[in-house]
Amino acid sequence: MPLGAFLPTRAFADDPLAIRDWAQAVEELGYDYIDVPDHVLGVDRNKRPDFEGPYDISDAFHETFVTLGYLAAITTRVRLRSAVLILPQRQTALVAKQAAEVDVLSGGRFDLGVGVGWNRIEYEALNESWATRGRRQTEQIEAMNRLWSEDVVTFTGEWHNLDGVGLSPRPIQQPIPIWFGGSSDATLRRAARFGAGWIPLGKPDSDAVARLASLREYLQSAGRKFSDFGIECWIRTTRKDSDSWVRAANAWREIGATDVTLYTSGTPITTVSDQIDALRTFENRIEIAD
Repeated sequence: MPLGAFLPTRAFADDPLAIRDWAQAVEELGYDYIDVPDHVLGVDRNKRPDFEGPYDISDAFHETFVTLGYLAAITTRVRLRSAVLILPQRQTALVAKQAAEVDVLSGGRFDLGVGVGWNRIEYEALNESWATRGRRQTEQIEAMNRLWSEDVVTFTGEWHNLDGVGLSPRPIQQPIPIWFGGSSDATLRRAARFGAGWIPLGKPDSDAVARLASLREYLQSAGRKFSDFGIECWIRTTRKDSDSWVRAANAWREIGATDVTLYTSGTPITTVSDQIDALRTFENRIEIAD
């Protein structure tokens, strides 16, 4: 089972060397991929009392593509994955360009993880529509796949008008693998149609089992095999408790997960050394459980 490490961006708010040391340790320990999260703006709860999200203006998020470019330069083997980029609040052609560049600079090690997000205020500040985000994401994927795989693209949709344009350089992987994060039925349908994998973001409970059953049906309808599709689970933790990590990983594997990611962002595991110790412990415990 491939192992992933979620970049603890909030722990490394202003220390690029901490990111370097952590990422290189991830690679040296033999992890298979690194997840890099995405938020452009935080919200001041005092100014916006209607805001109820889990993160706010006090939580540091490094810009996703800049961070991925940095990681591409300081690693050689580990795959890099945005997890997850809030695609509909960004310009489509620009995302296609940035993703292609990360893929080139990393030697074809990039997976684009995308979602539609939960923060209406962030959409508002970026001047993008919250109401149409799902439908727009579908069209964005169609446009990006064309830009990644064709020299010259002409594409017209509800939100896009590409007339005789193209990317240079184009990515090594054509197209770049796309992973979908989220739990809605519409997300599952998009994942089955366009995706290399799904990131549930939740718990290995009855709801996850039901969504996986739906995903199997949608993949079958699309003429695709569930066995060729990735399911990445996040092992979220609020404490240094490796027993709970292993229990959660085993529960996810039992219901169909293929990839397992240790998620320590926003936890008491804050220093670089503690983060690396957690990665080492998780890897050892998972191997013992196998």
